Amino acid sequence: MMPSRGVSALLNLGHAIDHMFLLIFATAVTTIAADFGVSRWEDLMPFSAGAFLLFGLGSLPAGRLGDLWGRRAMMLVFFFGMGVSAMLVALTQGPWSMAAALVLLGAFSSIYHPVGIPMLVQGAKNPGITIGFNGLAGNLGIAIAALVTGFLVKYFGWRLAFALPGLLSIGAGVVFAMVAPRETEPPSKRTSKVVELPRSVMVRIVAIMTITAITGSLLFNFTTNGNGQLLRERFSGVIEDPATLGLLLAAVYAVASLAQIVVGKLIDRYPLKRIYVGVVMLQAPLLLAAASAQGWWLFALQIAIMVSIFGAIPFTDAMVVRYVDDRMRSRVSGIRIAVSFGVSSLAVWALGPIVKASGFQWLLLLMAAIAVVTLAFALLLPDASQTSPRQPGPQAA
Repeated sequence: MMPSRGVSALLNLGHAIDHMFLLIFATAVTTIAADFGVSRWEDLMPFSAGAFLLFGLGSLPAGRLGDLWGRRAMMLVFFFGMGVSAMLVALTQGPWSMAAALVLLGAFSSIYHPVGIPMLVQGAKNPGITIGFNGLAGNLGIAIAALVTGFLVKYFGWRLAFALPGLLSIGAGVVFAMVAPRETEPPSKRTSKVVELPRSVMVRIVAIMTITAITGSLLFNFTTNGNGQLLRERFSGVIEDPATLGLLLAAVYAVASLAQIVVGKLIDRYPLKRIYVGVVMLQAPLLLAAASAQGWWLFALQIAIMVSIFGAIPFTDAMVVRYVDDRMRSRVSGIRIAVSFGVSSLAVWALGPIVKASGFQWLLLLMAAIAVVTLAFALLLPDASQTSPRQPGPQAA
C-alpha cells in the first residue's frame, strides 16, 4: 500500500534533510577552519571523510533492520538521530571532536536511502516519477545547504548553521511519529511476491548497478563537496561575498534538481537503459570543458554538469524498484549503498589533498575519466527484452 500524502511529504523532507546535513560542513569549511586555527580549508576537509564512510557502511545494517524490524521505526531513529547529532557538531571545539560528531551524523544519515526510499515507493503505480520527486527533494536539500549555510555563517556563525537544521529534523520526527501508521508486520514477513527475475539476469543487474553507483557517487561527492570552493576560486576578483557565492551555488543545485523530475517521467515511459546511457554520456565532455573555464562560463558549465550528475541518480533506485521484490528492497539497497557510498567516501577524504597538490583542473579531468567508466558499464545493462519481471498484481499492505 502506498504511503499517504502526509507521510510521503515527510519522507521527501527526510531526503532533503539527509543531503542538507552532510553538505553543511563543506559549505562552511573555510570559516570552521579559521575558527579552529587551521590555516587551509583543504587540511580540514579530510576530517569529514568518516561521516561519508559511515553514510555508506551504515546502510548495510540500516537496510537489514528496515526489512526485518520495520521501516517506520527506522525512520523515527533517522529523524531524531540526525537532529541530535547535528547539534553535537555545533558544540565541537576542534577538528577531532568535529570528526567524531560528523561520524555520528553519517551513521544516522545512512538510514534514509535503504529505508526511506523503499518505504516511499512501495505500491507506487509510477515509481519513476515518485523517485524523481524524491530526488528533487534531496537535491533541493543540497541547494538549501548552500544557500542557508552561507547566510547563517555570515550573520550568525557556523554553529547555528548546524543547530537550526537539527531542531528542524527533531520536529519532523515528532510529526512523522504522529502521522505514519504503525506497520502490522515488517516487509520481510509479507507473503506476496511482486517481482521475480532469472538469477543470472539479477546478478548481472546488481553488479552493474553497484559499479555505476560507485562511479556516480564519486562524481556526486567530488562535485557537491568541492563546488563551493571551485566557485570561490574561479570567481576570485569577480565575486568574493560568501553569501552571494552561496546563492549562486544554490541556484546551480536548484536548476539541476529539476532534471530528476524529467528523468523520472522518462523512466516510466521508455526503456531504462536508453535513457541512462543518454544522460551519462553528457558527463565527460562537460567536465573536460569545465577544467579550464573561469567566471560565468564555469557557472554555466556547473549547471550543465550537475544536471547530468543529478539526472543519473534516479536510475539505481529505479532498478531496485523494477527488479527487486519489496520484501528485500531495503537489504539490497543497503548492500548496494554500503559498497558504493563506502568507496565514494574516499572522494571526500581525497578532495582537499588533490586540490592542494594539483588544483581543480586535475580534479575535473579525473572526474571526466570516472564518467567514462560509468558510461562503459551503463552500456552493459541488459535490454528491455531480457528484463521483463513478473508482476502479478498490487502488493499486499
